[in-house]
Amino acid sequence: GTLRALMSNASGGGSLQGGSSITQQLAKNLFLSNERTLERKVKEAFLAIWLEAHYSKDEILKLYFDRAYMGGGNVGVAAASEFYFGKKVTDITLAEAAMLAGLFKAPTNYAPHVDIAAARGRANLVLSRMVDSGFLTEGQVTGARRNPAVAIDRSNEINSPNYFLDWAFEETKKIVEATDTTANNFIVRTTIDPVLQSYAEDAVISVVREQGEQYNVEQAAMVVTEPTGPIRAMVGGMDYGKSQFNRAVVPNRQPGSAWKPFVYATAFELKPEYDPAMSYSGATRCIGDWCPRNYSGNQVGRISLISAFAQSINTVPVNLSIETGRQPIADLAHKMGITNDFPVTRALALGAASVSVIDMTSSYAVFANRGYKTTAYGITRVTSLRGETIFEYDTEAPRERVLSEQTVAYLNEMMRAVVTNGTGRRAQIEGVPAVGKTGTTSSYRDAWFCGFTGNYVAAVWFGNDDYRVTKNLTGGLLPTIAWQKFMAYAHTNIEIKPLYGVDFEPAPFVIASTEEDPAVPLQAERPPTLKPEAARKLLEVADRLGATLRSARPDQEQAALSLEPAAPAAESL
Repeated sequence: GTLRALMSNASGGGSLQGGSSITQQLAKNLFLSNERTLERKVKEAFLAIWLEAHYSKDEILKLYFDRAYMGGGNVGVAAASEFYFGKKVTDITLAEAAMLAGLFKAPTNYAPHVDIAAARGRANLVLSRMVDSGFLTEGQVTGARRNPAVAIDRSNEINSPNYFLDWAFEETKKIVEATDTTANNFIVRTTIDPVLQSYAEDAVISVVREQGEQYNVEQAAMVVTEPTGPIRAMVGGMDYGKSQFNRAVVPNRQPGSAWKPFVYATAFELKPEYDPAMSYSGATRCIGDWCPRNYSGNQVGRISLISAFAQSINTVPVNLSIETGRQPIADLAHKMGITNDFPVTRALALGAASVSVIDMTSSYAVFANRGYKTTAYGITRVTSLRGETIFEYDTEAPRERVLSEQTVAYLNEMMRAVVTNGTGRRAQIEGVPAVGKTGTTSSYRDAWFCGFTGNYVAAVWFGNDDYRVTKNLTGGLLPTIAWQKFMAYAHTNIEIKPLYGVDFEPAPFVIASTEEDPAVPLQAERPPTLKPEAARKLLEVADRLGATLRSARPDQEQAALSLEPAAPAAESL
């Protein structure tokens, strides 16, 4: 099968064929990525030989069954059995076993919760193969054909944060390996918020589906934290079932102009006399044979730093980097949250460095947290099954100050200008002090928006896995739209917190009370398991019910008002 696939692919027939033994597939699942390259195939072959030399066929098969992706965010047949049928794998019927066996070929196509007809058709084929191979008789499979498996309906359940769980699993392994515990089973408490996770998925996926084709972009990622670091949502791609590659945590993308806050922050730290209103030269200064250009192609004379930042002028940060030096910029970026190494090149001021979405979120959180280092984290507690505490995140631990409060105030003011009259105007949220910075790389390969409010920090990336260029997609378009869509969801009926250095009065937050003036509109806290549209419909029903009661019994108008907006009922749903 492998030789057939290699010959077919080498002939250039237009489509790639797969050809792997169970051992090769196990090697890929255990050690390699899903990239379809000859180099990966060679590595896979050598790893398969090593596995065959060290494990029996039964052991290899068991490892494969435990590690294969089975659709629906499930890895391994035991997890799939619980998810699809609510049973232990040892208790499933022949029809259910056939349906599970059919998933290995294409779990996203044959998953019963996605396409039950396709799943049953595939299971029927499995049964026929079992008969043809002599493992079962036609009489034994007749009952399974007449009574095909029925999967549990999970259409109303909140999607599982699979990308986050994969990342949290790896983080947990690091935590456990750093201890001397002898336990091998653990209970892990994470920071994820299922409602915010669903908001983030909806914001990113809907924007790509609606406008991705227009801009030739297929993938996106987002990480959301609170200003103090806990991760509330993580979207690592468009479809976990098709690709488990987590684009939110891999540092393989350039941030473009979203890098510029590091440059300006370095300048403010090293030059305390500088401020956003200061006039600065935007004239092109070459470094060797490299001469930066502005996005518009126009030359710029003297311009205020805040205007240069809001308009994403390139020549100004390059000139600042010449004045401060490029190494201090790189050092500050590492101190703020960029964890991977990158070369300190002439174009560093324009974002010529590889970063991850999660690191950009951590870095921008420093501005949201008044200058203190704010590393994103997703694990708060790890215990053994016996109740032994293995790890507990210390929220009271002293934090390292990375930026002065003056620098934070300056950058927050400048990032506010990006949203109000700069390249990120699509990020504006009514009644919420939103700030941030757009980013676009050369040839339009990557588009970013990184920003925050007093409540949440979020970084969004759009691009393609194969680094294919987009159709002029900039950070001020789809990334900003997705960021704004999520933030509008997330700030529905919650207390809006102010931002340090931003002159903005958040919208008032009023909780329903029987003592409130009836003329004042009442608001409820965001229901933890409802999307905004569902919550609005419930409140609309409550309004109509209140109006009906008032018209029917005017003497009980105040009583009707005291029932609104029925937040406990919404939560109970």
